[in-house]
Amino acid sequence: MQTLLKNLREFKLSGMAFCLEERLSYAKTNKLPYQEFLELLCEDEKNNRKDNNYKKRKNAAKLPSMKKLEDFDFNFQPSIDQRTVNDLATCQFIQAKENVVLVGASGTGKTHLAIALGIKALAKEFTVYFSTVSDLLYNLHIAKADNSYIKKLKQLINYDLLILDELGFKQLPPYSTDDFFSIISKRYEHKSTIITTNKEVDQWNDIFNEEVLTRAITDRIMHHATTFNIKGKSYRRKKIFNQEVKK
Repeated sequence: MQTLLKNLREFKLSGMAFCLEERLSYAKTNKLPYQEFLELLCEDEKNNRKDNNYKKRKNAAKLPSMKKLEDFDFNFQPSIDQRTVNDLATCQFIQAKENVVLVGASGTGKTHLAIALGIKALAKEFTVYFSTVSDLLYNLHIAKADNSYIKKLKQLINYDLLILDELGFKQLPPYSTDDFFSIISKRYEHKSTIITTNKEVDQWNDIFNEEVLTRAITDRIMHHATTFNIKGKSYRRKKIFNQEVKK
């Protein structure tokens, strides 16, 4: 048995190795044919690889929390069309290489929805990456100093779903507009991007401070995009109010 387990692990069949003793016992008790026994072991290996792949992609996604769509309070934000969100949760927009833009004030649930869609994408075996816009552009900029810029840019371009949070919350330095354009232009009609922002799209020139590039960026993002303009109240203020009432 120990030799067999060792060989399975050397052949990188850890799923089979993990379940072997249990499957052997089950096979003896139920007098399974060899073929059915082997099919069960193959299924164990397949499930193990799928689980490991999910964990790897989940860790690489860098989601700041695990906010699920099922936990979102649509009654508190009636300006959001729940049917449209549920359609997006199928991840057809990723297959169609389309974008999602969530516009609203701080605390209105933009990031929650973005993360929730990211979780749905992970479950459907897509690659996902989450970052605030300011952190992403800063890290990309400093990558130029250690010659890792091209590698990191390619990584950002190749994610099936890139979630860019908090566009417009911080004034972007002049050098970052070109980098942002590079990401958006190379992903255009090839990959999907979710953007959360506190500024209406026609105000994005205040973010990038360059009218020509701003137009080029917005055209590429909005050409194939589902846009939500959230007009509701802040969830954070709701929680603070509820806490004060309880006191």
